[in-house]
Amino acid sequence: MEKRKMRMAGLAVTAVLFAVPGVMAQDKVEASVGADLVSGYVWRGQDLGGVSVQPGLSVAYKGLSLAAWGSAGLEKDGAQELDLTLKYAKGGFSVSVTDYWFSGGAGYFSYGAHDTAHVFEAQVGYDFGFLAANWYTNFAGMDGTDGGGHRAYSSYVSLSAPFRLGGLEWQATVGATPWATTFYNGGASGFEVAEVAVGACKDLPLTSQWTLPLFARAIWNPATGGAHFVLGMSL
Repeated sequence: MEKRKMRMAGLAVTAVLFAVPGVMAQDKVEASVGADLVSGYVWRGQDLGGVSVQPGLSVAYKGLSLAAWGSAGLEKDGAQELDLTLKYAKGGFSVSVTDYWFSGGAGYFSYGAHDTAHVFEAQVGYDFGFLAANWYTNFAGMDGTDGGGHRAYSSYVSLSAPFRLGGLEWQATVGATPWATTFYNGGASGFEVAEVAVGACKDLPLTSQWTLPLFARAIWNPATGGAHFVLGMSL
């Protein structure tokens, strides 16, 4: 879950799992498509589903990019998600707006103030190379509420650092909610550390010309007491 580039769970889980560094300005249009198969869908320390296929599609030009990312649970009644992200990045700086949509509520084209399954989030961050810092805030849609029942403008801050160990590329991440909201952790009462994670990726040789990117990530959520281990492959 932006991000890096360790190949962690597609475009957004890459963004969710590892903070993806900013896209460098291109002189021509560049497009990409791919998909990940993951043993579990864990986002910012929260368990959002079991085995899932997570495709991604993006197009970028001169630092501006538009990406679509989705998650489809393979289990019965598995969660469905579709996210659209418009992002601008230059050097280590990045700013973006994401429209998240989750199944199980109002239909995709429902945008009512009190009847929508969309969440709109703004992001700003900077990747120093040795450390990436990102701030996310929900500004519209199906946001959570604070202790007083008002819109919480639910926010999340994360720090991630890449490193190399034992011949593998690793990423360590810490994420937290800065104030009270019902959007995270089943109801955050204030500042809470929601994610402490470490992951690694490796290309598994299949033939002289083909490799299979594998990744694994151990995740702890101190706020809820939860722990997860995610294994995945990029297709």
